[in-house]
Amino acid sequence: MALRPIDNSLPIAPERLKKHVKVVSVPIQKQSEVGVNDENKAPLPPSTDSTIDYISSDDLKPISDPESKIQGLIERLDSKDWTKVCESLNNARRFALYHSSLLLPFLEKVMLVAVKAMKNPRSALCKTSIMASSDIFKVFGDQLLDSTINAFDNLLLQLLLKASQDKRFVCEEADRALNAMVKSVTPLPLLNKLRPYVSHSNPRVRAKAAITISKSVSKMGLEGMNEFGLVSLVQMAADLLNDRLPEAREAARNIVTSIYEAYTRNEEQKQESWQNFCQSSLPPIHAQSMVKITSST
Repeated sequence: MALRPIDNSLPIAPERLKKHVKVVSVPIQKQSEVGVNDENKAPLPPSTDSTIDYISSDDLKPISDPESKIQGLIERLDSKDWTKVCESLNNARRFALYHSSLLLPFLEKVMLVAVKAMKNPRSALCKTSIMASSDIFKVFGDQLLDSTINAFDNLLLQLLLKASQDKRFVCEEADRALNAMVKSVTPLPLLNKLRPYVSHSNPRVRAKAAITISKSVSKMGLEGMNEFGLVSLVQMAADLLNDRLPEAREAARNIVTSIYEAYTRNEEQKQESWQNFCQSSLPPIHAQSMVKITSST
């Protein structure tokens, strides 16, 4: 029987073809993992932020021969190299903590640099500047409100904005700086600085301002509240009770409680006196809310 020649033109059965194909699995990296720039987004900065050390205030050391180095510090704060600005801000913290009299004439300059650094997209530079703000608050306190220093308002706004963002470690650092400010600055002038921000268009900024105000009000007595304007204070709290964010509403309740405790401290008929005050100062629905909050206090 003659053998038939093999016809190479015939198609190979799929089953046989699969036996000869080796499938290689190649892992796919997500863009976010490799740091590839997306043409539709802002370019990603080089990932060198991890080289910056975040030094706690307790670990900062005095500067040797500070008199001869203060001028150099101010010059280096203007560096184009962001890592040198970070280093200079840490040195400014050292001057604040250990050589404050030398830093005082240059304080506004340092605050302006801190504000500019907070606006920088580099997280390391932003966080370092916030840490510098905390130490400046701790050391200089009410001196920051001097009429010759105009940087306080800008610094306060940036801290409220940074405390309101999604980047957690920056947000937490800004919260610590705001707490340091409350502890170090007299409540009355600080309330006047914070007042505009409870009407800010950003609800998160409103909430952070409300929280900061509540902490400041808790340090005040009735005399200080009257000096600020007791009616204005309860009206501010009443507005915040209807705010969109629960953090703002909770801060408002804390403000109301602090006012109530100060107002009724020396009153014999506490609840009745407070109720009359609320009714004479607020629309009925707001007055009712105030009385309801304090009825169990």
